[in-house]
Order: sequence, then C-alpha cells, then structure tokens
Amino acid sequence: MNLAFSGTSGIVILVVYAVLMLLLGFVAGRDAPEANKSLNGYFLAGRDLGLVALFFTLYATQYSGNTIIGYAPTAYRSGLSWWMSVPFMTAVVVAYLLFAPRLYMIARRHEFITPIDWIHYRFRSKALAAVVTFLLLWGLGNYLLEQLVAMGQAIAGLTGNTVPYQVGVVGFLVVMLTYSWVGGMRAVALTDVMQGIALLVGVLALMLGAVYLAGGSLGAVTDELIRSEPAKMGVPDAAGVTGWLGMIVMVGLAAAMYPHAIQRVYAASSERTLRRSLAGMAWMPLVTTGFVFFIGIIALALYPDLDEAASEQIVGRLANDVAALNPLMYVLMIILFGGVVAAIVSTADSALLAFGSMVSRDVYAPTLGKDASEARQVKVGKVVSVVAVGLLLILAWNPPGTLYQIFLLKLELLAQIAPAFILGLYWRRMSAVAVLAGVVAGAGLSGYLTIIGHDSPTGLPNGLLGLGLNLLLCIVLSIAMPDRATPELRPLRQPATSGAREVR
Repeated sequence: MNLAFSGTSGIVILVVYAVLMLLLGFVAGRDAPEANKSLNGYFLAGRDLGLVALFFTLYATQYSGNTIIGYAPTAYRSGLSWWMSVPFMTAVVVAYLLFAPRLYMIARRHEFITPIDWIHYRFRSKALAAVVTFLLLWGLGNYLLEQLVAMGQAIAGLTGNTVPYQVGVVGFLVVMLTYSWVGGMRAVALTDVMQGIALLVGVLALMLGAVYLAGGSLGAVTDELIRSEPAKMGVPDAAGVTGWLGMIVMVGLAAAMYPHAIQRVYAASSERTLRRSLAGMAWMPLVTTGFVFFIGIIALALYPDLDEAASEQIVGRLANDVAALNPLMYVLMIILFGGVVAAIVSTADSALLAFGSMVSRDVYAPTLGKDASEARQVKVGKVVSVVAVGLLLILAWNPPGTLYQIFLLKLELLAQIAPAFILGLYWRRMSAVAVLAGVVAGAGLSGYLTIIGHDSPTGLPNGLLGLGLNLLLCIVLSIAMPDRATPELRPLRQPATSGAREVR
C-alpha cells in the first residue's frame, strides 16, 4: 500500500495545520483585544510569557525551517564535517546565557520594546542606533527570505510536488499574516507550542524510521559510507578544524542577536522563567540538530549520488519512505509533515513581527510618527510587515541559492552587533564611538570578503575576521576615549509584573 504524501492526503494535512494556526491566532486576539493595540501587548505579549510558551517560542526562534529542510541536505553533501551544526546550536544557548538574564532586568525596568532601545539606553548615539537598525533589518529580511524558500521547498517536497512551491508559499503566507495581524506575539507563542511538540515527535520518528530503512544500525551505515564515500567521512584537516571552531563562535554570537530572539528575552514573565527556559534549550541541539544530522547521513547511504537540487528534497523523500512502513509511521510522518511546515511558518512570523516592530518604533516613530499613538504605531508595524513579505515573495519565487548559502549571508553581519550587547552590558568604559567604529569596520570587512569570494587559508569564516577587527577597535578606542556617563548596568531586583494574564 502506497502511503506516500501526495495528492489529496498532502493537501488535507496542510489544511488541518493551517486551520489550527488560524484558530490559535483568533483565540489569542480574542483574549487580549485591547492589549494588542499597545506596543507592549502586541509585540511582546504583555511581557508575560510563562515557562512553556517561552521555551517553545525560543525553540521556534532557534530551530527554523532551515534546521530541518536545509541542514539534512547539508549533512548529505558535507558528510561528518556537518556535525559542527550541533555545537554551534549549543553555542547560541551559551551566548544567550552571557547576556540575556542581565539584559532582561534592564529591559523590564525601562520597558524596552526592540533591541534598539538597548542601544539608545546604553550608548545614547543616534548614529550607532541607525547602523545597528540597518544591520538588524537587513538580517531579518534575509532570514525571512530563508523561511519563505524553506516553506515552499517543504510543501513541495513533502507532497511530492502535488502542491507546487509557489502555491505553498503564497497560501501559508496568507495564513501567517492573518493570525499574526489578529493576535500578535500571543498568537505566535501559541502556534510555537503546537509546532514545537509536533516537530520534536516527528523528527524522532523520522530518525527511527531512517535507521530502520538503513538496516537497523547506524554503525552499518557509517561502515558502508567509509567504504563508498571516504572523502565525506574523513577527519578534516587543520584548516577544517579551525573553520569548525570559527563557525561555532560566529553562529553562536550571531544567532543570539536576532531581533526576534532578543524580544523573546524581553517578553519573559520573570528572570527565573527565562533561565529555566534557557536551561531546557541546552538539550535541544542534541535532540533536534543532532537527529537531523544523522538523518542526512543515513540519506547519503539510502540515496547515493544525488545532485544538489535533488539533495534539497531528501527530507520529503525520506518522510514518504518512512510513512510507507506501517500505519503508525504514517501517522507520525503526518505529525512531522505538519510540524515542519508549522515550524517554518512560526519562525517566519516571529521574524516578521520583529521586523514590523523595528520599522514602526525605530524608523517611523522618531521621524514621521513623532506624535503617533501606540495603536497607530502597532498598525504601521502590521502594514509594514505585509509590504515586506510582498517584496520578499518576489525573491522567494525564484530562490537565489541553497538554504545553507542563504543562512550564511546574514550571520556574518549580525555577529558584528554582539559586542554592543555582550561587552556593553559588563564593561562601563565601552564607548559609543568605539562601538560605532567597530561595527562599521567589522561589517565592512566581512561584507567585502564575502563579495569577493574570499576563503581564508586558516578556514576562519569572514564574519569572524570582521569580528576580530571589530573587537580590536572597540577595546582600543574605548580605552582611549571612554564614555563619561554610562547608565546603570547592574541588574536590580525583579520588577513587579504588569498583572496581565500570563501566557503559558
């Protein structure tokens, strides 16, 4: 019996998950209609995300469609060297722990909405705020493009192209925009809980099914690949190891700088909730990225010699084969199928919400909307989100490269922002002039090296080379020209909550 996802069955699964996301969005909007007219209520869920909601919304932020749809094909093409994807996801959690709890306390006290509020508070520099705003919006735009491409590839691959790439993108964009418009971050957090559970269950099932198809032993798979694909199963040279370590550091710092990640820090109901959520996140690289890595390696044994375009579809191909094993696996692949699509949509809506909040608060409010009410700023953020998605849809219609290539484009510049948040929280002498010079020089060097296609002989990523120059300028210039009026940076007692209903 052919249980592959195709035709009517694939469409039914998509419709069910779309309806669930819409229902969750309307529930969120119904429960807090007035709160969604304020910046705090719409973009941060009233700063009352409880443990479950915060954990899963952080999970959805870190593990996007790129993780499932993009990382398995990368493991297929790269071999064992892609194991670095596990520690660099762990490095993201480490980076959060370096600054998130401390930033949370300051953000709560001063009611920050966007990451730029921290830049204004700490450095009091409009020029620095403008540069950081540009880099963050550029990174968010790139990130959204990645999710749109992943969305189309997931739907096309997991339905055997019954639902074409372009139709899948447009359909789920309409769903995403609808529930985000109605429910804001509350809706996003509720959909994150749903997709997080589905994704974890589905990835585990896909991993077990892949092992079964490969003969029931990972050892047998690796032995066969060592014989047939020795280049992909070998130990990297010195430059390769250096590249691993450099990528781990760069990804850890850059991914923690995503505006939607920082806004989730702001949205926690308490510092204790934030720390407990991050403690749970420390285990997720093993049970998510680690499983996806092994799925890619097993696919290399099951489907050898695929070209790049075909390898991008291996998750859908493997899911179909696993679903054909028995009715239980069919049901579990339905859960995975919906979870993957919902994960991509939930990650995209998080980025889109952050994009709208930054354009509204950091671009519109200080210029054209100086007298605009919060309700007006929220509306501007919503409209900007729709326009941004429309423009990105044009690029997503004919994607410019593989998901991994799109992934790298944004990280090199986002990493340049890390000193302003991490060092800026602890080092009082750090000055605005030094940070501005460091960010501009680091971003300029990283961008230039990337444009010319530079490959460092040491294996270090271009973003890390730029970050080295960035840190050098930050330290030297801060010592030479320290800020004389640094604001309070010590974390104080947990402020009182607003009294709004906590989103669990």
